[in-house]
Amino acid sequence: MTKNIMIVGVGGQGSLLASKLLGHLLLSEGYDVKVSEVHGMSQRGGSVVTYVRFGEKVYSPVIDKGGADFIVSFEELEAARYVEYLKPDGRIVTNTQQIDPMPVINGAAKYPERLIEKIRSLGISVDAMDCLKVAEQAGSAKAVNIVLMGRLSKYFDIPVEKWRQAIVECVPQKFADLNQKAFLLGRGE
Repeated sequence: MTKNIMIVGVGGQGSLLASKLLGHLLLSEGYDVKVSEVHGMSQRGGSVVTYVRFGEKVYSPVIDKGGADFIVSFEELEAARYVEYLKPDGRIVTNTQQIDPMPVINGAAKYPERLIEKIRSLGISVDAMDCLKVAEQAGSAKAVNIVLMGRLSKYFDIPVEKWRQAIVECVPQKFADLNQKAFLLGRGE
C-alpha cells in the first residue's frame, strides 16, 4: 500500500532537505520512493510543496486532493492552505510559526487567527509544535526542518537509529550534531 506525505512551507525554510532526508530514509528501508518538488515563488517567500510517496511500487510522484496520509507544514497558513489534500484519517504535523505572506505584508489582508484550532474543529488530527523555538534550543533557527522530521518520525515504525543515520548521510558533517539534537528534541526526547 502506498503512503503519501506532503511537505509544505515557504521558500528558504529547508523543505527540500526534509524531503531529501525522508526519501533517503525510505529508500534505505527498501521502499520504492518517488519525490516531486513543486515550487511556487520560493525565492520570494512563496509556497513550496514537495510530494513524497512510498510503498512496494509507486508509479507517480503526484498526490491528489484527499490522498495525503501526512501533511508536514513549516507554518500554520501552509497547513490550512493544503488541508484538502489530507485523507479523512490523515494527520497534520505542523510548526506553529506564522510567516506573513505578501498580502499581509503589504496590508491587503490580515493573517488568519486561530488556524490550528479551526483545522482541529474540522475533526482533523493535528500535531502542532513551536518548531522554531525547539530549533533554537538545538542551536539554530535553520533546524526547523529537522525538528519537524523528528516530530513526524513518531508516527513511523522505523527505528530512531535509522532516522539518525539518514541525517548523518544527508546533512553536512559540520551540522550533524546540531541536527541530531534538533531531531531528538522534535521527537520530545
